[in-house]
Amino acid sequence: MATKRYVPAIGPKLQWVLRIVLGLFAVLCVNSVYLAAVTLLQSRAASGAYGGGDYENNFYQWMFFIHLVLGLAIVVPVVVFGCIHIANARNRPNKRAIRAGYATFATALGVLVTGVALTRVDIGALTINLKDPASRSVVYWLHVILPLAAAWLFVLHRLAGRRIKWKTGARWALVAAVFAGGMVLFHLWNPRVAREGPRNPDYWEPSLARTATGRFIPASILDNSDECLECHADIHHQWSHSVHAFSSFNNPLYTFSVRKTREHAFAHDGHVQDARFCAGCHDPVPFFSGAFELAKWDDPNYDVASDPLGKASITCTVCHSITSINGVRGNADYTISEPERYPFEGSTNPVLKWVSQQLIKAKPAFHKRTFLKPEVHRSAEFCSTCHKVFLPEELNDYKWLRGQNHYDSWRLSGVSGRGVAAWYYPPAPQTSCNACHMPTVASNDFGAKVRDESGVLTVRNHMFPSANTAIPVLAPMTDPQAVIRAHEQFNQGVMRLDLMALREGGTLEGTLHAPLRPSVPALVPGESYMLDAVVRTVKMGHEFTQGTADSNEIWLDVTLLAGGRVIGRSGGMDEGGGLDPWSRFYNIFLLDREGRRIDR
Repeated sequence: MATKRYVPAIGPKLQWVLRIVLGLFAVLCVNSVYLAAVTLLQSRAASGAYGGGDYENNFYQWMFFIHLVLGLAIVVPVVVFGCIHIANARNRPNKRAIRAGYATFATALGVLVTGVALTRVDIGALTINLKDPASRSVVYWLHVILPLAAAWLFVLHRLAGRRIKWKTGARWALVAAVFAGGMVLFHLWNPRVAREGPRNPDYWEPSLARTATGRFIPASILDNSDECLECHADIHHQWSHSVHAFSSFNNPLYTFSVRKTREHAFAHDGHVQDARFCAGCHDPVPFFSGAFELAKWDDPNYDVASDPLGKASITCTVCHSITSINGVRGNADYTISEPERYPFEGSTNPVLKWVSQQLIKAKPAFHKRTFLKPEVHRSAEFCSTCHKVFLPEELNDYKWLRGQNHYDSWRLSGVSGRGVAAWYYPPAPQTSCNACHMPTVASNDFGAKVRDESGVLTVRNHMFPSANTAIPVLAPMTDPQAVIRAHEQFNQGVMRLDLMALREGGTLEGTLHAPLRPSVPALVPGESYMLDAVVRTVKMGHEFTQGTADSNEIWLDVTLLAGGRVIGRSGGMDEGGGLDPWSRFYNIFLLDREGRRIDR
């Protein structure tokens, strides 16, 4: 009878596989300890410990990426080694070692399975996306605990079998310690502080906007709204039809105004610094990247509206990178920080771009914390930075003057819950601008969530419906009529016009007939009458009209009928679009120091 050939439990070739497994496992251990420590620090900071702050920085994201790469790299070696090793050793007499080996292999497979389950991957038709928070939490903690169990079972397996080579383990521990020390050093290094800065510290003036470091932020980082489109298609579509997306040189009205400002500033001072007053709100991308000084913005033959920086306007990253509000003075009184980025974020390489997207989906908490700061972005003070304006003396060479001011108007109204002299009060105070100007809309966007008992997924509307129906027509929006309809729908019922009284003789001293309901006086043909009308807001959180009140075109269109026949009209327009000069306007005149109207 032939003797069965002896097969070692771990042969020479399998020994190399084991070394690969142990090497990858050692690096993964150090990597995992780093990730766990930083995650714990971040969790404690979120609860108010250590003074808050962000610990999950760019290097943390690189370590997370390496964790995924190493995790995928170890799958095949573990499976190959485990299967072959079990096949070679399953009939050995040391049953205790075999049982411990089975348990170790099963636990290792559990680590791999839970790791894959925690990723969010889209490859063609294959999608791995565990969204349920409760299930994800269970899988996460299994992924944390199982490696510890696997290490313990491996030690039991070795104790029941061949003697453990502790010196070899010590060498691996030394390598791990070196890696750990390097991780700490790289974690403390912030690559963002190495940016170029302005030549003069007063570069930002007279705007009040500042960067957190005092240095420039690359335009490629601020102007990347197309990257947001990948996961936030609905929000991107809304934003692309908002006035925010047409705030800069792609807005013909603003282009004319800012070019005149630059022209006057250069003629008066020899530089265009005064125009930075506008840039903090209207041109943040060229402003914060240091490109606002370029001569191309003043070249009448250059198509500034098609320039990538000229049409960037207020991008997603600009708004969501504002980290603090420095006051309620307006004039862009905020601080913007260069956002921490994931590995390969912003890459034009399709593969690297895909990797970056998967990392964001796999670790979305960092992305959300970077770009959404509730204490900032949900506050009315956030909006006040650009919806409240004053003209400083150094800008007009005259004196301090108030400009548009939505913020104080809202704050002193009944809508805010703070105004004591309001005409009306809503059922509940609106404590932020978002409640009105960012209504919820149904969406399957990646950032959508259930906000009420309806169970419908919604997002905040980033079109910011309000009252500007001129820009949709003048700017290159893809569906201007839909935008105009959205504004018109938003404005239903926000104003009320009451015909209060009628005065005979067309003068204040004439006989007064009031109120005009339920009885209406009969009018005598040929006589003159004065009609008293009251226009008031009934669903608006600030005065009417606001914003660029000097250029807003608002008037009353009043038609008098007798037996269905028009006998008089005020506020009509002729065939050429000309308006009746006797119309009753609701606007203001801006006057210069000599009392002349400023009309440009």
